[in-house]
Amino acid sequence: MAKKKELTVEDRLRALYDLQLIDSRVDEIRNVRGELPLEVRDLEDDVEGFKNRVQKFEENLTEIENQIKSKKILIEEATALIKKYTEQQKNVRNNREFNSLTKEVEFQELEIQLAEKHIKEFNVQMEQKNVVITSTKERLEERENHLKHKKADLDAILAETEKEEKLLLAKSDDYKKNIEERLVKAYTKIRTNVKNGLAIVPIERGASGGSYFTIPPQVQMEIASRKKIITDEHSGRILVDAALAEEQKIKMEKLISKL
Repeated sequence: MAKKKELTVEDRLRALYDLQLIDSRVDEIRNVRGELPLEVRDLEDDVEGFKNRVQKFEENLTEIENQIKSKKILIEEATALIKKYTEQQKNVRNNREFNSLTKEVEFQELEIQLAEKHIKEFNVQMEQKNVVITSTKERLEERENHLKHKKADLDAILAETEKEEKLLLAKSDDYKKNIEERLVKAYTKIRTNVKNGLAIVPIERGASGGSYFTIPPQVQMEIASRKKIITDEHSGRILVDAALAEEQKIKMEKLISKL
């Protein structure tokens, strides 16, 4: 079995910069989507919250309606008892029995008054809850319409970019397999800690890309020689010379355009 050819420093730098270009393109795609996925999730949570609120209010309404029904039944029963006791008063044998029945009638009348008072209170509660339900349903409809439009926007963007993103992520994984694990870990760590996810940048006008700190001429020569991996002492990014960066950029643009 032939021994696998060991990569030179230049090979490693080219491979790492290729990986950076692929990952940067993925970042661009995700930036196009922007905050849309989060907005959609937030709106979905809002819609679910309003639906639960409406359901809870409607359940409360049902409970109040049952309470009203119960009080109306109580009134019917009390009315029947008053009629019964009034009839019995016609046949009493003494004042004690009459007074006892009178007290029963008075008690049932008080029960009716109390039940009617409760029914009025329940009706007021129902009116208030119906106002809140109407308002909540209006807000729910507004959120649902907003969600519908946001989802349409997101779906349109996903339709344009999802396929490319998946292919790029697969390419990124493939490239990582061909680079030493320690370098991939270093690249990932730098990429996580720096602005815009740029872990590897070319020298531009004597400074590292995106920086105003000048790279000493001697260091620039070392970078251009491609004999060792050099990092920027200010940002921690890996540095490559402009010529290498341009060559890899042209190569990767052709690769990405075919995806």
